[in-house]
Amino acid sequence: MERQIATTPFGSRPMSFALVAAQFDASAIPEGKTVGKWQVYRDLCEGKSVIGVGDRALAVLAALLSFHPDDDLSEENGLIVFPSNRQLSLRAHGMAYATLRRHLAALLECGIILRRDSPNGKRYARKGRGGELEDAFGFSLAPLLVRAGEFAAAAATVRSDNRALKLMRERITLQRRDIGKLIEAAIEEDAPGAWQDLWRRFRAVVDRLPRKAAIGDLEPFAAELDELRDEIDNALKELINVENPSANESQNELQQSNSNTNPSSEFEPALEKASRVAGVELETKAARREPSKTYPLGLVLKACPDIAEYALDGLANWRDLMSTAAQVRGYLGVSPSAYEDACHVMGQECAAIVIACILQRAQHINSAGGYLRALTEKARAGQFSVGPMLMAAVKANSPSPDRRAG
Repeated sequence: MERQIATTPFGSRPMSFALVAAQFDASAIPEGKTVGKWQVYRDLCEGKSVIGVGDRALAVLAALLSFHPDDDLSEENGLIVFPSNRQLSLRAHGMAYATLRRHLAALLECGIILRRDSPNGKRYARKGRGGELEDAFGFSLAPLLVRAGEFAAAAATVRSDNRALKLMRERITLQRRDIGKLIEAAIEEDAPGAWQDLWRRFRAVVDRLPRKAAIGDLEPFAAELDELRDEIDNALKELINVENPSANESQNELQQSNSNTNPSSEFEPALEKASRVAGVELETKAARREPSKTYPLGLVLKACPDIAEYALDGLANWRDLMSTAAQVRGYLGVSPSAYEDACHVMGQECAAIVIACILQRAQHINSAGGYLRALTEKARAGQFSVGPMLMAAVKANSPSPDRRAG
């Protein structure tokens, strides 16, 4: 049973008010409190950077915990372990005594364990006549029980920070890929503009990226890449100024095969029907919201001109494109659920662009539905961006120098 008074260390080891305070804190154990010793240990391993304890010290703590007979720590089960240095060294995989003492001191300094020294400084337990444990001297694990919540919070903080860092790195990786490929495509197409200057600025940012950095160190680089991406998008909007294709004879034939001449009424019921088949209702506001024009409509039509043949009254705006994509989806054999999922994950405008690109390369794609689902899963995992796909389509549909000369 833990005593409610401070005990002083044996021999020449100094006593301090910090040690007294730590002992009083460790004695304030709520009645009936129980925690799993290995869960606390795992939390300490995850939150070690917050607590300020090292790997080797945690290895010594694991050895100490192995001497506690129960899986749960509680005041009723006793919180003193009393292995000799020899036993502890063996449990710590043969750690040298000097190293062992150094890491025990680190655990004591962090307030993870406490000493409870015997009169002669040795570690042992005294049992009563009935074999029950009356008193023990060694290391107290009471701080693990008292501070279990603190250690769990430290582990949660580290996990949250690691997730934020991972998301930041993914954001930078996507921006690097998109910016690099968009600039390369513009340079290969001899597009007018300061593309070489944008490339030099892009490489200057990328070359300064540290291999290992905290999220705060990466935020300025992400901001610079976002600024570059905005400049590239604006340059593309100014560069691509394609007039809306007018309806030709093939369009008229398609229009005659469709009795509904209202593009809005064609788009919304199609999606509602797809939702009923998939068992999911579309949000009306999301369906009617004006899409964010990340890419110019003219650029999309230059990359994927075939979709214009399926438009009822031409493609004057993004709503017309999404309406047409909802129809083309059926022609390609894409199930309503697959298209609905793509709209939910990518956004309706990006899903429409992907459908247009799939239509443009339909003869090279065995299963349009399977291809769309694969792209949707990549987008859900943050591994797909429509920009490179669109620029590849632009390049594929641009006349080569030989064809221009001919």
